[in-house]
Amino acid sequence: MKDYRIFLIDLDGTIYRGKDTIASGVRFVKRLQAAGKDYLFLTNNTTRTPQMVVDKLRGHGVETDVDHIYTPSMATASWILAHNPGKQLGVYIIGQIGLKRELLQHAELSLDDQQPDYVVVGMDTDLTYHKIRVAVRAIRQGAVFIGTNADMNLPSRDELLPGNGSQCTMIAAASGVDPLYIGKPEAIIVDKALAKTGYTRQDALIVGDNYDTDIKAGLNSQVDTLLTLTGVTTRQELVDKTPATYTVDNLDEFAL
Repeated sequence: MKDYRIFLIDLDGTIYRGKDTIASGVRFVKRLQAAGKDYLFLTNNTTRTPQMVVDKLRGHGVETDVDHIYTPSMATASWILAHNPGKQLGVYIIGQIGLKRELLQHAELSLDDQQPDYVVVGMDTDLTYHKIRVAVRAIRQGAVFIGTNADMNLPSRDELLPGNGSQCTMIAAASGVDPLYIGKPEAIIVDKALAKTGYTRQDALIVGDNYDTDIKAGLNSQVDTLLTLTGVTTRQELVDKTPATYTVDNLDEFAL
């Protein structure tokens, strides 16, 4: 096995499942910390700020800090700023505190619901018809449409909730424009995460429970992957799919 230098670790389904702790995931992080291995929690969740993620992890027994958190909100801000150096830009945001706070902490970005340069859509449990209408109008007027992630559903105990991909699909249907997605399984978020840490693709291992987001993110970005069967994906669902670099029933089985 390669001596990986940075582990990009998913959260829901890997470290916890909703309010329930996944003990093997917590032990895995503690083994990384004890071994002095670098890691970054790479989540698709835009509803929380990095500090809120740190606080949630603490509740599951993982002690970390905001420097070890990377979200699609952060990758989206980085992507927009990198493509518009020195420019002042208007953004219309559908989303919650994690997305809004991340985007608007940058002096180059300001809220604009009239003629924004970008429409950025993240998970919004208070989504309204008015928000959809404003977004569609702006996109039809030429605003760039960005979706923070394409997750169609979110697992929540015994049901699947509509995800951000469902919201974006509605806006795409009404506007006639498909979004640029930033989060997993897109390579954009992996590239941005690696740029933040200073490591190369060859140094990294993506760790997660969802084949369609975590493992495909690795395939799309040419980064090795470790699939743990503690969350969304089952072994039966892997038939005829390009395999992860490593597959384990739980993360206790993976030797560092």
